[in-house]
Amino acid sequence: MQRIFYLIAGCAFVGLAVIGAVLPLLPTTIFVILAAGCFAKSSPRLEAWLLNHRLFGPSIRRWRENHAIPPTAKAMATGGMTIGFAGFLWGAHPSLPVALIAGAAMLACAAYVLTRPSG
Repeated sequence: MQRIFYLIAGCAFVGLAVIGAVLPLLPTTIFVILAAGCFAKSSPRLEAWLLNHRLFGPSIRRWRENHAIPPTAKAMATGGMTIGFAGFLWGAHPSLPVALIAGAAMLACAAYVLTRPSG
């Protein structure tokens, strides 16, 4: 039962990664990394497919080896967060407390990304 759950979750994460590759501001790499983790627990064949994928494989391997994020990916991630937060402020017109909470959450995410080793 657990293996089926991980297989379904892995497929869902691949689907989100594909959507993220097309839609701006939705991440791709994190969903691929999560999919690989799910496939490691459910389908060695699908895990190997992701690890050997020409686009996604290197990112997954770098993450598994030393939790590294390439500088270009860091810049894109933090830039996307900034644009997303600006869009949130512009489109939602949140109250000050809501804006501060959202900003703090994005800042925490950006800090996490920026403090990972570059690889």
